[in-house]
Amino acid sequence: MHSTKQMSSIAAFVKTKRNELKLTQEDLSQKAGVGIRFIRELESSKETLKMDKINQVLRLFGHELGPVPISRDI
Repeated sequence: MHSTKQMSSIAAFVKTKRNELKLTQEDLSQKAGVGIRFIRELESSKETLKMDKINQVLRLFGHELGPVPISRDI
């Protein structure tokens, strides 16, 4: 599961890139091969989205999800 902070960052990134390219949510869903509902949920930071589908969208912008180190105070 992804953290709320991570999903907010991904949502903002996707929405910004989509707007820069002047794509509607429907345009992006068609280009990425995912449903319009998935794009809406992604841009609204839904936490239970599948990583492979997120990567399907991010690849259009030359990015993908991967391991991100977290800081822990032990």
